[in-house]
Amino acid sequence: MFLKKWKRIGFYWRHKINTEPPLSHMPVKLALFPLDFSSYNGCMLTHDMIRRCPKVELHDHLDGGLRPNTIIELAKETGTPLPSYEPEELGQWFARGCRQKSLPLYLETFDVTTAVMQTKEALTRIAREAMEDLAAENVVYAEIRFAPALHTRMGLNLEEVVTAVLKGLDIGGRENGVRFGLILCAMRHERPESTLEIAELAVAFREKGVVGFDIAGDEYGHPPKKHIEAFQYIRSKNFNITIHAGEAFGVESIWQAIQICGAHRIGHGVRLVEDMVAEGMSIKKMGSLAHFIQDRRIPMEFCLSSNVGTGAVESFQDHPFPLFFKNSFRVFLCTDNRLMSGTTLTKEFEIAVREYGLDFKDIEKITVNAMKSAFIHHDQKIRLIYDVIKKGYAELRREYSLE
Repeated sequence: MFLKKWKRIGFYWRHKINTEPPLSHMPVKLALFPLDFSSYNGCMLTHDMIRRCPKVELHDHLDGGLRPNTIIELAKETGTPLPSYEPEELGQWFARGCRQKSLPLYLETFDVTTAVMQTKEALTRIAREAMEDLAAENVVYAEIRFAPALHTRMGLNLEEVVTAVLKGLDIGGRENGVRFGLILCAMRHERPESTLEIAELAVAFREKGVVGFDIAGDEYGHPPKKHIEAFQYIRSKNFNITIHAGEAFGVESIWQAIQICGAHRIGHGVRLVEDMVAEGMSIKKMGSLAHFIQDRRIPMEFCLSSNVGTGAVESFQDHPFPLFFKNSFRVFLCTDNRLMSGTTLTKEFEIAVREYGLDFKDIEKITVNAMKSAFIHHDQKIRLIYDVIKKGYAELRREYSLE
C-alpha cells in the first residue's frame, strides 16, 4: 500500500510501513527548501496587500478564537478564575504553548475558553465576534467548527448549544458580509454512541447552517474507525465529512479517515509526506495513498502556526505545505486556533510568503482551492469564486499594478 523502506534521496530520509510507524508520535522533520526564493517571489507583498486579499477559512475552532477581552468579561460573570485579567497578558498566556512548542500547554488553555462558553448568550456573542474578526481579515467565507458536547455543563442541551452558535454566526455574518457554514465536531476519545449522537445532530441542522461533521481530539490511541457507525450514518445522509488526521499520528490515520470513514477533506494531514520520497521541491516517488489523494483532489486543511506550535512539524522551513502546493495537491491555509496560535489568516499567508516565496497569484490560487473545497453547493461556490473572490483579486491587481 505504501512505500516500504527507508530511503535517502536528496535532503532527507523518508520511510513508510503498512501499519503504525515506529516514530508516529514524532514531529515531521524535513529539509526541503532552498533559502533564496528571490527568483520565485515576483513582487514584494505588503501586510496591507495580503490583509485586503479575499480569503476563505475552512478550519477554525470556535473555542480557539475568543478575544481576551471577551474571556475576561465572561469569566467575571461566571466566576471563572483566570491567570490574568489584563487582556494582553492573558493573550500571551494562551499563546505560550504554541511559542514553547508544548502540546500540553497548548491544550490546557481550552479548559478556560470552554468554561466561559456555557450559556446561550456567551455562545451567541462569541460566534458573532468570530465573524467580526474574520471580516477584519477580509474572509468572505468561513466554516467554523466546534464540539457541542463541551458546552452542556450548565444545563444546555445539544440543540440549544448549536442554535445559539448559529444565531451568533448569522448575526455576525449578515452585519459583516461574511458567509458561513458550521461544522459539528465529535471527540474521538468519547464513546461511539456519543459520536453518533453528534452525527445525527449535524444532519438534523443541515438546513439551518450546519454543513459538515468532524472528529477531533488526540489521534494517538483513538483511531477514527472506532466511530465507524457515525461516519456510515453521515455518508448515508449524503452529508459532508472532514476528519483531523495525519497531525499527531502517521499515514495510517489519514488512510483510515479516507478509506474507512469516507472523509471528503483532511484536517492537517502533514504526515502524508511519509508516503513519498522528495528531492527539494520535486516528488520522486509516491505511495498509493498520496497518489489517491492527489488524483481525487482530496483537500487538506493546513495550519502552519498550529502545526509548528503543537510539534506536528519542527519548523516553518520543515513544513510540507509548499511541497504539496507545488505538486498540484489541493491544499490551502487555515488558522486552526487563532487565540492559541496568536495568528490570523493574514498572518498565515504572510508566513507562507516569507518562508516559501508565495506571490499574489499563489495567494489567489490557494483561496480558490479553499473555496472549491467548501461544504456548500456547487452553484454557491461558483458565485463566490467569480463574483467575490476573483473580482476582488482583479481589483487589487489593478490597484497595485500587478497585471
